Amino acid sequence: MAVVLRLARAGATKRPYYHVVATDSRNPRDGKFIEAIGSYDPNHSPAKFAVNEDRWAHWTKVGAKPSDTLSCLYKAAKKTAAKA
Repeated sequence: MAVVLRLARAGATKRPYYHVVATDSRNPRDGKFIEAIGSYDPNHSPAKFAVNEDRWAHWTKVGAKPSDTLSCLYKAAKKTAAKA
């Protein structure tokens, strides 16, 4: 079983909202997941990204790979937090 960190889409048509989840790589995008560790809301300006740092560290430590999109969002959030 390969665990990945990725976005699971929620929300209405044309109004996306995403949950940051740890899941088995074989599961569908919006299928069952092991744990929800954050959220991403692109409907705001600027977009809101929140993640539980402790759980992110845990999952990456045990070998979970974040998706490319999630990696970019996480790095941008860390960069923004460092400036503030």
